[in-house]
Amino acid sequence: TQNPIRGINGGGLPWVLTSASGELKASGRLEVIVKGLVLAAGPNAGTNPIPAFRAIVSCLGSDGSVQNVMTNTFPATMTGNTKIEATVNLPHPCLAPIIFVTSPTGAWFATTGN
Repeated sequence: TQNPIRGINGGGLPWVLTSASGELKASGRLEVIVKGLVLAAGPNAGTNPIPAFRAIVSCLGSDGSVQNVMTNTFPATMTGNTKIEATVNLPHPCLAPIIFVTSPTGAWFATTGN
C-alpha cells in the first residue's frame, strides 16, 4: 500500500494533474472535472492507461471515524480527462470532506487538500 490517506491506498506510480475542479453539495451532489491526470514517470509517462476513473468522498464523523463513499466509474480519456457527476449518500455529519479521484478499484491518483 502506498501513501494511504483515510484508509484509501495510493495508485502506486506517481501521477500528475493539469487541473481539476469540483463541487460537493450538502445533498451529496458531486461534480468533478479532471484534465490531464496522467502518469508522471515510467514507459507510459504522459498518458493515462486507466479507461475509467471514479471518485471517493471521505468524511470524518463527529467521533473522528472515517466514512468513505464511492461513485460509479466514469470514462476517462488517454490524456487523463474525465467528468464525474454523481449523487452520493453522505454520512451525517460529513466533517472535513476530502475528494479523491481513483482507479475503478479505489486506489487514489489525485486528492483535494488533506
